[in-house]
Amino acid sequence: MTIALGLEGSANKLGVGLIQHLPGQPAQVLSNIRHTYVSPPGEGFLPKDVAKHHRTWFTTLVARALKESNTKIADIDCICYTKGPGMGAPLQSVAVAARALSLLWDKPLVGVNHCVGHIEMGREITGADNPVVLYVSGGNTQVIAYAEQRYRIFGEALDIAVGNCLDRFARTLQISNDPAPGYNIEQLAKGGKNLLDLPYAVKGMDCSFSGILAVVDQLAAQLLTRRPRPLMNVEGTEEVTREDLCFTLQETVFSMLVEITERAMAHVGSRQVLIVGGVGCNERLQEMMGLMARDRGGSVYATDERFCIDNGIMIAHAGLLAHKMGFKTPLEESTCTQRFRTDEVHVNWRD
Repeated sequence: MTIALGLEGSANKLGVGLIQHLPGQPAQVLSNIRHTYVSPPGEGFLPKDVAKHHRTWFTTLVARALKESNTKIADIDCICYTKGPGMGAPLQSVAVAARALSLLWDKPLVGVNHCVGHIEMGREITGADNPVVLYVSGGNTQVIAYAEQRYRIFGEALDIAVGNCLDRFARTLQISNDPAPGYNIEQLAKGGKNLLDLPYAVKGMDCSFSGILAVVDQLAAQLLTRRPRPLMNVEGTEEVTREDLCFTLQETVFSMLVEITERAMAHVGSRQVLIVGGVGCNERLQEMMGLMARDRGGSVYATDERFCIDNGIMIAHAGLLAHKMGFKTPLEESTCTQRFRTDEVHVNWRD
């Protein structure tokens, strides 16, 4: 029996999780707690403010996780923290706190790649064997497949991540950041019926979202100001609504993601797709991916918001997998980095 404490703080969510691995059994989630820094509508979040939020809530969440799971400090085998990628100041806050706990409790540290954490937790929860992975979040957009103890990146965003595109559009329309801008866009999109023309920027296995954001921001400005004229649908028969713009943006960017994922499936001969990351919670994306996968005789795997959105349990799980293979991070190397590629990690716990 091994237990790991996972600490996640790469963006605006501070997550603390405790996981237990038993021989021959599925991983057991003992505790999975999260607290989110929410900025006002129309604003993003500054790294210094997020870092302060993480420092403020860290000890409260760790104490609560231990209490809820009835876990003693002596039961914990290792402390896993997000080494990267992510926002510098929040990453540093959690890394410093992880080092403090390691010294205070005399426990080994394990630095974890945030992206690998998402993948391994997704595989554990869904039971997906060897899927093509679509990793979509506020900071990352990657199509990934496993080969020779590495998660190989087949395609990715060339500029901004799809989640960042959605978040920044939410600011333009003054959509609330609570509980998350992407979630609120999804709800508004359900009321949309007019599909407008937006750029479609797929380049081989890669995609680009900055140009799409620029165009939809212009349309939003026209919608809000009615200048130089009211924004009309393609047929010119009715005015476009906020719901129509959210619907249009979602349909366009999700179609791009489905296309590059299908191309990766064809290349590696896989019939499974696993969607991970915060944007992976979107039910419309899951629906569109499901239609494509069924046409190929395949299936889609996804998790709910407990595991899609950044959380500590995924860091604990991936870290414990590495720890059981003998990996640990020396204190002098327990740094963090904003750039940490998914394919840099040696995945020696898989064949």
